[in-house]
Amino acid sequence: MPTPLFDQLLASAEQARAPFHTPGHKLGRAIAPHLRQAWGSAVFRADLPELPELDNLYAASGVLAESQAQAAEVFGADRSWFLVNGSTGGLLAAILTVCGPGDRLLLPRNAHRSLLSGCILSGARPVWITPPEAADFDLIGVPTPEQVATALAQDAQIKAVILVSPTYEGVCADVTAIAAIAHHHGIPLIVDAAHGAHLGFHPDLPRSPLSEGADLVVQSTHKLLGALTQAAMLHLKGGRIDPERLSQSLALVQSSSPSYLLLASLEAATEQMRLSAPELLQTPITLARQAHQQLAALPGLRLPAIAISDRPGFPEWDPTRLVINFQACGWSGFSADEYLHEQWQVTAELPSLHNLVFHLSLGNQAADIDRLITACERLLSQEHHEELPPRLPAWLEPEIVLSPRQAWFARHQTVSLEQAIGAIAAECICPYPPGIPVLLPGERISKSAVDYLRQVQATGGILSGCADPELTTLRIVQDSDTFHASCPS
Repeated sequence: MPTPLFDQLLASAEQARAPFHTPGHKLGRAIAPHLRQAWGSAVFRADLPELPELDNLYAASGVLAESQAQAAEVFGADRSWFLVNGSTGGLLAAILTVCGPGDRLLLPRNAHRSLLSGCILSGARPVWITPPEAADFDLIGVPTPEQVATALAQDAQIKAVILVSPTYEGVCADVTAIAAIAHHHGIPLIVDAAHGAHLGFHPDLPRSPLSEGADLVVQSTHKLLGALTQAAMLHLKGGRIDPERLSQSLALVQSSSPSYLLLASLEAATEQMRLSAPELLQTPITLARQAHQQLAALPGLRLPAIAISDRPGFPEWDPTRLVINFQACGWSGFSADEYLHEQWQVTAELPSLHNLVFHLSLGNQAADIDRLITACERLLSQEHHEELPPRLPAWLEPEIVLSPRQAWFARHQTVSLEQAIGAIAAECICPYPPGIPVLLPGERISKSAVDYLRQVQATGGILSGCADPELTTLRIVQDSDTFHASCPS
């Protein structure tokens, strides 16, 4: 299979030309010398705009159209789109395609904040499902088919279902069953598979959501495969979602000046998977098994993928995701993350109060596992004990007073944290990563939510989205009783 986009980009970069087009560095001529010295000149010569021979991302008919068609074939889609601002852009476009102002959208409470942004932009009203929880491991799972069936039976106005599968921790939903339920009600299933671009390419991995009946799947190709950061894809299958409407939605939320370096990296990642996916994925799968075995033998560490694989909400795990629970050894996940990173240069993908999440992907090597095991052994040998506060429930059933869009456009005011309890939130606040909100615009602020955010902050976590990073104040909706007159629905 050829690489039409890369080949044309390379040919265009090597042409002798008088460039009177963007970008301003003009084929790298004006790039700072230290950048050229560090990165070479070839990458800047290939940093080109939408020249006629390079096609147009939003009206593809040439090399980009051919490249995206090849991606659809490799990933099992009817049609695929390249994304240049990560899965976020794809998720925003997905919601804008299936929902308008006032439409109801079923999604899990532990969804990424980009889905909230989609509700604000589209005017959709979220209907939340709180997935089952493994409180002893401080983990949230995925919605069960029973939860989805109940929600749809109770609310005939829901226009689409969104799942996050796999989750940040690698928990995969029963997409086959949930897709069948959604389709029985005549609505599409959208899957945020930002962490699942590799699924379905090896027999020891879970199947891809697209092969299990999902109508639309968004994948961050850069997270688990060989594309550059921000490079992602959106895949469509079946006839429940209008592809032309989807194309128009993508043009609304993505840059009108897409990076061809990102686009070419998506094509390269596609070709890599077409040629060598099983061989490439065997290494991280084998290394993850090795790591699970060695870590399970260390006293004080617990591995939830081994301990809770049979609980509701945890039907299947991505074996390349390594989750280590530190509750029993006196370390918080934040402190363990700091120690491993600063002392051993072992860097996790996600720290939380009690867990660290590690991604194993195509580029990991045996030496990485050896360093991780050694670092964990040394951590456990340290005299260290943190008096962690009792765990508080992060995923309470929220009282929704306004839609996210209504709260966003309403008048706001800033009050002390104590005064905010009982008021309506005007900002989205979440520990980051993974960017899963604890407070959402339009929800009544509970004392439990405030206590949880304080707990995360006190143990070293970072809060994203709050205007006051010290969390001494919160922004709330002002005069919520009269908001209808001044903010759009």
